[in-house]
Amino acid sequence: MSHDTLAHAIVRPAVRLIAKTRIVPDHLTVLRFLTGVAAAVAFARGDILPGSLIFLVSALLDRADGELARQTQLFSQHGHRYDLWADWSAGALTFIGLGIGALDSPLGLAAPVLGVLSAIGTTALYWSINVLQAHKTLPHVATASGRVLVDPDDAMFAIPPLLWCIGAAGVLLPAGIVTPVLAVAMVLRVVRSNAHLTADRPAPNPR
Repeated sequence: MSHDTLAHAIVRPAVRLIAKTRIVPDHLTVLRFLTGVAAAVAFARGDILPGSLIFLVSALLDRADGELARQTQLFSQHGHRYDLWADWSAGALTFIGLGIGALDSPLGLAAPVLGVLSAIGTTALYWSINVLQAHKTLPHVATASGRVLVDPDDAMFAIPPLLWCIGAAGVLLPAGIVTPVLAVAMVLRVVRSNAHLTADRPAPNPR
């Protein structure tokens, strides 16, 4: 993942102030997870507007914890793993919440099924994206100077405006179909990437 996208630029001024306090990156990661759960609960209740606003705050906190780690040099393997877990769970719970909240929509009982399918697809996508980012084989949107503007996982920022425009049912129907398909494609890409890395490794010297 890039460390200088538009989302990072948005949170950077606030993080500079936070860096002067005793708040550490794990604190923001906990808050990111809790706000993700709160957004999912709001979606499950059918409260799209407040849920969307909480979701946006949670998504920005996802960028803020990493930005704080870089500004304070407080890096840890535990923090990285916890951050990945919080991102995955918040994304999956979002779709499950939307599915529950859309039971009264024209989708009916298909809504929670689509929510679960979207959650499974999101989980696979998060895993694939992180593996491919580690391999440095994941495309992104960049300027002519090479600065990355948008990472693939920034697509989650599109959820609130889509919910405002077409509602939960309008988001769930394509998400429940497209997300699993994209996940399968990304997993296959990970498999191919791992195969290339293995093939490029030099053969061990015989004893």
